[in-house]
Amino acid sequence: MSLNKNTVDKFFYFFITIHLILWTLVPSLTNNNLPLDTIEALAWGGNLDWGFNKHPPASAFFTELFFKMFANKDWAYYLLSQIFVVISFFIIFRFSQEFYKNKIYGFLSVLILEGIYFYNYTTPEFNVYISELPFWTLTVYFSYRAFSKDQFKDWFLLGFFAAIGILSHYLFSYLLLSITLFFIYEFFKNKKFNFKSLIALEVFIIMIIPHLIWLVENDYITITYGLHRAGSGANSKELVDHVIYPIIFLLKQIGILIPFWIMLYLLVQKFKFKLNFKDKKLIYLIFVNFVPIILIAITSLLTGAKIKTMWLTPFYLHFGLFFIYLYQEKINLKKLKGFTISFLFFFILSPIIYSTVSISQKDKRTDYPGKQIANKIQYAWDQEIEDKINVVLGDEWHAGNLSYHLKSRPAWEGFITKNKLNSLNKFICIDNICVGNR
Repeated sequence: MSLNKNTVDKFFYFFITIHLILWTLVPSLTNNNLPLDTIEALAWGGNLDWGFNKHPPASAFFTELFFKMFANKDWAYYLLSQIFVVISFFIIFRFSQEFYKNKIYGFLSVLILEGIYFYNYTTPEFNVYISELPFWTLTVYFSYRAFSKDQFKDWFLLGFFAAIGILSHYLFSYLLLSITLFFIYEFFKNKKFNFKSLIALEVFIIMIIPHLIWLVENDYITITYGLHRAGSGANSKELVDHVIYPIIFLLKQIGILIPFWIMLYLLVQKFKFKLNFKDKKLIYLIFVNFVPIILIAITSLLTGAKIKTMWLTPFYLHFGLFFIYLYQEKINLKKLKGFTISFLFFFILSPIIYSTVSISQKDKRTDYPGKQIANKIQYAWDQEIEDKINVVLGDEWHAGNLSYHLKSRPAWEGFITKNKLNSLNKFICIDNICVGNR
């Protein structure tokens, strides 16, 4: 079966199905324990709130939903990650139809993302960054529809998905700021304010109010954590940090995208282009693709913050759409052999590398004997106490593993303190973990 306008849908659905199955099976078969961030999300999910010590609540809500359905089956959370990835791919494919008359270009816009390891190699670990992915694409999609079609439902959905995005991770704000800048650009260009945009703003604010209240009540703990993680404290006092960290950040982005550039080169081969600033579609794609990256680089420059590579996970979702739209006249759809070979190479290489690392390297988080430790603690508990374990105390990793693996699904209630232990009817402590009953 050859790739053409009539078969492209079948090829696309075949691709996302294989991607979902492959990246669910590979970590399920090669890892002995769930990764750190997934365990953390599950720990938070066992004691749901409108925020947690490190992040907003969305990722915990999603993992807890899956726990209600599948309990402590590791494969379910690898599946959850891939569902989020393929939904993102689907939205991009759907969004591409606003730009191309030929669906093949939209298909290529998704396939080329296999050249960015954020969308394959790192996806088994469900975390706040994976949680952002579908809402990043949905926000871009409905903001474009809102600007171009100006319908109530599009503005409403823009606010709705933007809110879930920010409740996944605060770095989602870089996309929202970029879209706002595009809105301002359109305002000065047309000299007309669109009052329907207030619908999106109202929906957004209403949805995040519970989290904002939680933030105030908890002394802005998640923001403090984020600033500390970025090194925006004492380390940023050195002037050199304001120069070195942005340079390191930019160099890392170049390295991350090397496979992507290879695939693009084999697709286009001639990189000459002219930017048509009268092309509203192109301008919009520039804003949602490059402005967030520029803004986060400026943040690093101004604050001396060290930008973590994984923070950029959703930032490149529409890179394929932008570059293929830019070079579409230079793509020969009858000569895709080189691109196809490169796609298959990276598509196969990523799970091979992941499996090799997972099997050969020891002492990784995914080698942690979480289930075995849970069984030992359950046995020790049963020897002395008849009641069920319903509380676990300790750090997110060790205590979170117990919360996940113990059959009673005890709620993780944070770190061990004297007051928390005194509030328990019965408890036992082993090393840096305590389990108890209330």
